[in-house]
Amino acid sequence: MADVTRRAFLRHLRGTPTSWVRLQVGDRVRREGTGLSFWYRPLRAVLSEVPVDDRELPLLFHARTEDFADITVQATVTYRVADPALAARRLDFSIDPRTGRARSRPLDQVATLLAELAQQPALDLLARMPLAEALAAIAPVREAVAATLAAEPRLADVGVAVVSARVVAIRPEPELERALQTPTREAVQVEADRATYARRAQAVEQERSIAENELQNKIELARREQQLVEQHGANSRRKVELDAAAELAAAQGTAEREKVATAAAADRARVLAGVEADKERTLAAARAEGVRAVGHAEAEAEAAKLAAYAELPPAVLQTLAVRELAGQLPQIGQLTVTPDLLTDLLARLTPAR
Repeated sequence: MADVTRRAFLRHLRGTPTSWVRLQVGDRVRREGTGLSFWYRPLRAVLSEVPVDDRELPLLFHARTEDFADITVQATVTYRVADPALAARRLDFSIDPRTGRARSRPLDQVATLLAELAQQPALDLLARMPLAEALAAIAPVREAVAATLAAEPRLADVGVAVVSARVVAIRPEPELERALQTPTREAVQVEADRATYARRAQAVEQERSIAENELQNKIELARREQQLVEQHGANSRRKVELDAAAELAAAQGTAEREKVATAAAADRARVLAGVEADKERTLAAARAEGVRAVGHAEAEAEAAKLAAYAELPPAVLQTLAVRELAGQLPQIGQLTVTPDLLTDLLARLTPAR
């Protein structure tokens, strides 16, 4: 809407870049265009303001298909006033010169015209289609609406151009939509169930594979444990055999050493025995030689003694004999001499005459 300000008996209008404004005084057009700013007298001026920006017109209408199903079409038409001078002549875009407010609503007329023109080709097209095909006919409906609006002469007569036409959705009634969605929902549910069952089957298969792997692992561990026990037993037997062989070797070495030591001891004993025997023989020979020498000396002494005794008188010899005899007699503690004993002794000592 244009901005109108008051200065005494004059008015000043300041337009916008998206509004086309015309100033007409009598039957003469003084000013027209977009983005104008001018002074005027409100008592004589006739003002028209036409928006030239693109505008969106949402549409929502019902249609009936070939199989008598009620559907709802949601569309949007984008349009603009391509010839504002023509539109100002065909439609009432006048504004109050004192306040700048629009005196009527011409864009509502344009919207009504566009809605009727857009609905007609859509209704005709959908009436020849069954419901299932109509719900998927968004592109054909859009093309039919766009072609009809582009070729409509009444829009050109009022200076309106259609920029684009879009069909957002084609939907049936809620109950029918739920009924139509049921097979799809069931199919999706079946697929979901199939996927669930497949996932469960896969999970069971994976669990079975895991169980088999665990069993195989246990079997492999048991086999390796058995191998380990057998190897441990073999190692123990080998160790015992090696220990026995080592002990046998040690015993054999000890026996050999003892044998060698025994042989050496025997040799040493034989040598010592020979030495002792030689020593004994030498000592015996020495003793025998000594005994012979002593005997020879004693014999010579006895011979000398006898030779000496032979030269002595008998009385002396008897005295010596008595002395020798007295030396051989036991010790006499007390001697009792009787006259008879003296007489007998003197008789024996006195030589016979």
